Amino acid sequence: MSSVLEITDPKFEAEVFDTDQPVLVYFWAAWCGPCRLVSPSISAIANTYGDRLKVVKLEVDSNPDARSKCKVEGVPALRLFKDKELLLSHEGAIGKQQLETMLSDHLN
Repeated sequence: MSSVLEITDPKFEAEVFDTDQPVLVYFWAAWCGPCRLVSPSISAIANTYGDRLKVVKLEVDSNPDARSKCKVEGVPALRLFKDKELLLSHEGAIGKQQLETMLSDHLN
């Protein structure tokens, strides 16, 4: 059982780019209502695909460097990286089923 790893700007490079498996980055904010709706789906994805996917979350207000680097304009936002390459980008609320469908093309 895997869980969502909470990271900050100083850990971004190591946790997202210096890893062998795909990494789903979940950008969120405490004041964001849709983020509260998406969070359970992110946790479920981490638990279901933890053997093939690393899931991290990053609070946007206190981590402007990663937010800027990933061109996040609104939250909730998702970015999927593999080998330092952006494979998938999504902004706005998303359901678990939609998220699984989006990720399925990138997870073997």
